[in-house]
Amino acid sequence: MFQKLFQPSEFARLLACTSSAAILALGLSGCQTAVTSSDVTGSLGEKAETSRAADPRRDVEIFEARYRANPKDADAALQYGKALRATGQKSQAVAVLEQATIAHSSNKALLAGYGRALADNGNFQQAFDVLGRAHTPDNPDWRILSAQGAVLDQLGRYEEARQYYSSALRITPDQPSVLSNLGLSYVLSKDLPKAEETLRRAHSRAGNDARVRANLALVVGLRGNMAEAEKIAKADLPPEEAAANVAQLKLMLSRKENARAEMGGKMPGAASGRSN
Repeated sequence: MFQKLFQPSEFARLLACTSSAAILALGLSGCQTAVTSSDVTGSLGEKAETSRAADPRRDVEIFEARYRANPKDADAALQYGKALRATGQKSQAVAVLEQATIAHSSNKALLAGYGRALADNGNFQQAFDVLGRAHTPDNPDWRILSAQGAVLDQLGRYEEARQYYSSALRITPDQPSVLSNLGLSYVLSKDLPKAEETLRRAHSRAGNDARVRANLALVVGLRGNMAEAEKIAKADLPPEEAAANVAQLKLMLSRKENARAEMGGKMPGAASGRSN
């Protein structure tokens, strides 16, 4: 088990490699190296409506024009906010969606988008509060529950986060994105055996989901099984992409080793005990 050497934002650099959208996005290959704490737990439970082949910068242009033509168009505001998030314009996304929710205070989709934008921007407590308004106890949304869990993990409230993941899993048992978030929650609380167990469950149910595979590879590597971590990271991928994934995995794991060296070898790997 890791000693308490990292705050969540620091530990994030060892745990996740995601796009700025933080939505079941890319795995290891081609990801950014400057990871923010909002990326640690991975999926915020939002469907990826836009295909990977789409150009998010083009989406910004399209939806900005729609939004400027009619700022009261709730769907235009929502899509514009998503496009801004996809291009890393986090504070702009918050501003657009905040105004939209003022005009449409009962629009659940807008509230969900606004809550995710706030989480992207590091406004975790506000994000949690807004996400709570995006669904109701009598009609819960598993995606929002998982997103609330992800935000609670960012606040260091791991046990509470897992209650939300459990609620989401009662609605959609063994949903891989929720399991992946739960697994990374265990990583953040330094329970690597439980993290690996949970992420293996997620991976077995996720098919070829690059994000879940990346999370599992990273945790297996953190536990010291580099050969298997590399095998997971490059499975069923073209040689170039597989090589890029393995290189990124090694880079992230080397940061942990560097931190260990800086501490004079006093930072152990995983505990022999016990699976976002």
